[in-house]
Amino acid sequence: MIMIKLGVIFGGRSGEHEISLMSAASVINALDKTKFKPFFFGITKEGRWKHFEGTAAEIESGQWEKTATEFNPGRLKELVDFVLPILHGPYGEDGTIQGMFEMLDIPYAGCGVLASAVAMDKAVAKDIFAKAGLPICKHALSYAEDFTLDKGKADEKRLKKEAEKIEAKVPYPMFVKPANMGSSVGITKAKDRDGLCKALIEAAKYDRRIVIEEGLDCRELETGVIGNHHPEAAAVGEILPSSEFYDYRAKYFDGGQSKVCVPADIPEKIKEEVRDIAVRAYMALDCAGFSRVDFFLEKKTGRVYINEINTIPGFTKFSMFSKLWEEAGVPYSQLIERIVDFGYERYHAKNSR
Repeated sequence: MIMIKLGVIFGGRSGEHEISLMSAASVINALDKTKFKPFFFGITKEGRWKHFEGTAAEIESGQWEKTATEFNPGRLKELVDFVLPILHGPYGEDGTIQGMFEMLDIPYAGCGVLASAVAMDKAVAKDIFAKAGLPICKHALSYAEDFTLDKGKADEKRLKKEAEKIEAKVPYPMFVKPANMGSSVGITKAKDRDGLCKALIEAAKYDRRIVIEEGLDCRELETGVIGNHHPEAAAVGEILPSSEFYDYRAKYFDGGQSKVCVPADIPEKIKEEVRDIAVRAYMALDCAGFSRVDFFLEKKTGRVYINEINTIPGFTKFSMFSKLWEEAGVPYSQLIERIVDFGYERYHAKNSR
């Protein structure tokens, strides 16, 4: 059997660096070593590439940098057959590194440049969802330049004016989010004008484009989608956050207080609606390989709203994405293999034209 030389890329410059280390270590441990010969490439928080030949445990603990050696990413194709990027957030999930893989002509897992970039930008993604006829909640877009001075300091007069514009479009409570971050980094719930102003300033620390969404009284649902032109959706799960909403701390560092319910305790009709919308959203953004799709289920009306698509979701064995597919009959190690297969399928389809 010919083994695939698989390049696992982890770390990155985003605020989700540590989450990437956790996901990568889990994937490495689950790889079938009779099928894959793994090579490890880490990206430091400063953006330096390094080749690492140690253990998954060292990656997860952050100790990998101590023994890793400098590496020129232009040499990737000399060492590996296929790349599996386990990078979350900006510079890893937003189309930038996918563009590099395209330039190097190397097959890789997951979405391409366009889908990655569009899915990462919550505002652009919502516009596409709306044009595709998918249900989205009320929202607005704000720019940091419209209410800040040099070095990010708020201009109180312009900040008040910006808040008034947002209030005319979106009712309280609101969620204020950087347009291009994941794992709920930089997200704040605003219940009044003062909270909105503070939330805008907080979000502006992470991105100049800020999305403000209606804070529905809802349940949070998720499903996974894999495939290329004929994608399929997994089981539907529910997030039961330990805090008021499922923020960065609740997702990763609350000691297990937040819970996930797989499958979600909801009617089968709603599960089917969620899976249908997920596949339609995946196709609308031209996603490929794998993604997780997040939803709101409004408690009062029972309406389902699509929230966002995460093109490289948390990928530990115990992450929601993995659990959803395990519930659907696809175990973790097999899920990884299928994602690699979809990457090769997409690469060969593109290069056959």
